[in-house]
Amino acid sequence: MNKFTTLSGIAAPMPLINIDTDMIIPKQFLKTIKRSGLGVNLFDEMRYDDDRNEIPDFVLNKPQYRDAQILVAGDNFGCGSSREHAPWAIADFGITCVIAPSYADIFYNNCFKNGILPIVLPQEQVDVLMKDAEKGANARIEIDLENQSITSSDGDVFTFDVDPFKKHCLMNGLDDIGLTMEKAASIDSFEASATQSRPWV
Repeated sequence: MNKFTTLSGIAAPMPLINIDTDMIIPKQFLKTIKRSGLGVNLFDEMRYDDDRNEIPDFVLNKPQYRDAQILVAGDNFGCGSSREHAPWAIADFGITCVIAPSYADIFYNNCFKNGILPIVLPQEQVDVLMKDAEKGANARIEIDLENQSITSSDGDVFTFDVDPFKKHCLMNGLDDIGLTMEKAASIDSFEASATQSRPWV
């Protein structure tokens, strides 16, 4: 998993509430167990018409947001079924930070496990960043995870809370496997000791 320390990126505005995981990645794309390749289907039913042509008015189809790395969204983002493919699709598209007033708990936790920083801010601060994002590619939002701050293109600075353990994992690029491998020496020592004391196991 890539480390997340700082980010300076284009933010795409998506002022919709209750964006659920089926909107993020529709059920027909859940057959794969690979984390890659799902970015093209992110928000599939909103991005494409029935003939698979891009819908020009959808935010991520607009030229100024095709390289967005930040998503500014409405309340209760990631609600619905607990599909891990949702953060997979977001990350594969290239978005590594989502800013919203609130999230569904399972989606929120899945973001951290997949290298995405989900930031919770009060609605009035999200509104400021939403307007900033509407400026397009000329407006870049700065995210500083170590100092837990967001700076808008106009210089507005907001601070956010994040669980210290989740922050540690993101800043060091540690998913569940990486966390386990940090304890590799202790695991090897335990296994060697267990083999000597219980050779029949």
